[in-house]
Amino acid sequence: MSWNDTLNSTRNRLRVLYKSIPEVTKGFGALSKAVKEGGVLDFKTKEFIALAIAVAIRCEACIALHVEALVKAGCTREEVADVLGMSVQMGGGPATMYAGKALECFDELTAAA
Repeated sequence: MSWNDTLNSTRNRLRVLYKSIPEVTKGFGALSKAVKEGGVLDFKTKEFIALAIAVAIRCEACIALHVEALVKAGCTREEVADVLGMSVQMGGGPATMYAGKALECFDELTAAA
């Protein structure tokens, strides 16, 4: 499956979930907005942190969503690779495998750009 397919299927699953538990997902959405808009760190830095955590906990859907957000925020491949290095350092072997997936996702999502 391509990373674009992963993004589409993730969004479709989330739409179903949002309809099933609207109050919970509305609360999570408000939390996400508050975290991304508030504080002293800029949006891109926060997305780098989210990507590193997604790799460390091995969440492919999270990787796709956060790489997409970083691409839209104008990050470079080198920045993503640097973040992935920290994720590997913190997550060991499993994070190494998912770091490769994250870089593959970045390459796919920026190939058409």
